[in-house]
Amino acid sequence: MKTKNLITIALLLAFCHIRAQNLQISKLTGDFYVYTTYNDYKGKPFPSNGLYLVTDQGVVIIDTPWDKSKFQPLLDSIEKKHHKKAILCIATHYHDDRTAGLAYFKSKGIKTYSSELTKKLCREHQEKEAEFTFKSDTVFTVGGYKIEAFYPGEGHTRDNIVVWFEKDRLLYGGCFVKSTETASLGNIADANLDAWGESLQKLYKKYPKPTYVIPGHLGWTSNKAVVHTVKLLRQHYKETHPEPERTRHQE
Repeated sequence: MKTKNLITIALLLAFCHIRAQNLQISKLTGDFYVYTTYNDYKGKPFPSNGLYLVTDQGVVIIDTPWDKSKFQPLLDSIEKKHHKKAILCIATHYHDDRTAGLAYFKSKGIKTYSSELTKKLCREHQEKEAEFTFKSDTVFTVGGYKIEAFYPGEGHTRDNIVVWFEKDRLLYGGCFVKSTETASLGNIADANLDAWGESLQKLYKKYPKPTYVIPGHLGWTSNKAVVHTVKLLRQHYKETHPEPERTRHQE
């Protein structure tokens, strides 16, 4: 009986831990917070990062939760913790780990934005769309913060953008950059592997020394994610383009 009770307690604790993982909010620096939600990827729960910024005018969210059951809990957590409402959301590309909550956020009076290309791709792939769009690199000013939306070129997708916060030298790379915790480029079904490296170089020249870099998935404690992504691309190229065997004549 004692063993059964211990097993039951262990299962309950494990269940509570899984539920707690469904929405995690961690302070990054100053008024910036990273939030993480989970969804199934290849049959296993996989984390997806987003960011929010607390300003005097309200809260700005970069990307939406991947798990649709966490749209409202995120908004509730923000209001409870900061006594402010979310007023703006920017999506960084068309995949549903970035856009799933756009329609819901709009229904709550939050202004939702994406690039024109992202909206076009959302429509083509039947993903949720932002209400408003911007055509080229754009700066939003909210509560004294400048929020730069920058398109470095194709990479993870045709439309991936990054978001830069100059004051704190914070780069939100989304899925365009890969966490130093991963040894894989992840989902490359819609990637332009030939252009990605050049796009990363363009990003590095634009923002050469970020203090913080937030990738779309997995750990975000390192600011080396851009360099790490370049290494992963080189590794992938070597694995998919093996050197031809030398013939005796060549030897």
